[in-house]
Parts: sequence; structure tokens; C-alpha cells
Amino acid sequence: MALCHSSFTNELAQNGGRELESNERMEFLGDAVLEFCIANILYTDFDLSEGEMSKLRAMLGSERVLSQIARELRIGEFLFLGKGERLTGGAERDSLLADSFEAILAAIYLSRGIESAMEFVRSSLQIRLAEAAEGSLVLDYKTSLQELTQAHFGSRPLYSPVQEEGPPQEKWFEVEVSVDGRVLGAGAGRTKKAAEQAAAKVALQALTEELGE
Repeated sequence: MALCHSSFTNELAQNGGRELESNERMEFLGDAVLEFCIANILYTDFDLSEGEMSKLRAMLGSERVLSQIARELRIGEFLFLGKGERLTGGAERDSLLADSFEAILAAIYLSRGIESAMEFVRSSLQIRLAEAAEGSLVLDYKTSLQELTQAHFGSRPLYSPVQEEGPPQEKWFEVEVSVDGRVLGAGAGRTKKAAEQAAAKVALQALTEELGE
């Protein structure tokens, strides 16, 4: 149920198939479970003020972060989507991926309890939890890379396609990012946006180390 988008369940019912419940109610529960888990982890594992914890909880539970994690877990590949939703890139849409992550968390909570849900959140957000506490969490790698290159080189990053393959509903993109003709990183994803973010992440990490920032 956690993997069933409403576009799939509606399409199934319209075509005379059996009625299934979509993951919308589970998203609602998962959102609350996620908020509790993040708050608990921040309170237990870090020495932070109330204001700092509130800010980090909102950041870590944001659509941007959850969709990034969902991509790392390849959740989009396993979602049940209606044909129209899949053809228009639903499996890579930030909002849909973030909601699906929350629905999966709800499924874990309902079947295994709060401790298992807490462990799932802790393992999924482990790196970002540490980065958030240190003040180094990056939500948008493209924006951060552009700010860095403009500050040091007075130039904006250029994203160039390297490869595009697969049928329309399962496209795979590879891109490179460069500054002043120098390739800084490469990345891949099921959309150009995802591939560019992946390339920007690699470039940002490499450039940050190089500049000693």
C-alpha cells in the first residue's frame, strides 16, 4: 500500500480492477512519525537549543531532503503509478518521492513499531543529520556550486549532456559540469534535473576540498 500512488489505484478501479487504497493516508501518518523521530534523534544525539532543533527538524523533513533520500533508496523504481503519471516523470517528482518515503516510514511503524521506524530514519538521514548539526547540509547542490564558482572564478557552471538512453518512460541521463572549460564532475539520473544535481554534488565536494573550504 505504501508504494501505491493514487494515480495507480484510480486507474485500476476505472478499468474494472480490484479496489486498492492508495498511500495518501499513510503519507499523513508517516509525516507525523518522521517529525517525532527527527525530534527525538536531535534531542538525544545532539546538544542543541530548542531553536536550533526546530530549524533542523524543518530542514531534515523538507521535500528537498526526503526526495534526495528517496532517490538514493531507488524508491521511484518500485512505485505503482498510473500510466500517465509515469510517462510524465512522476517517479522522479520531488513531491511524489518525498510523500512515498513518508508512506514507507508509516508502513514500518505500523508493522514493526516506533523503534524500527526510528532506526529507519536514523540510518536514512545519518549523513544529513551530522551535516545539519555542523551547519554544512546542502539542500540544492546546483545553487551552492554556482555561488562558490562565482565567488572564486566569477563564472557560472555549465552543464553538458554526455549520454541519454532508454525508452521515454525509463530515460537515463548523464551530464558533466564544468567551469571555464574545466570539467569538475559528472552525474547521472532519470531526469536531466536529477543528473545535474548529482554532477553538481560531485563538483561541489571536489571544489570545496581543493579550495580548502
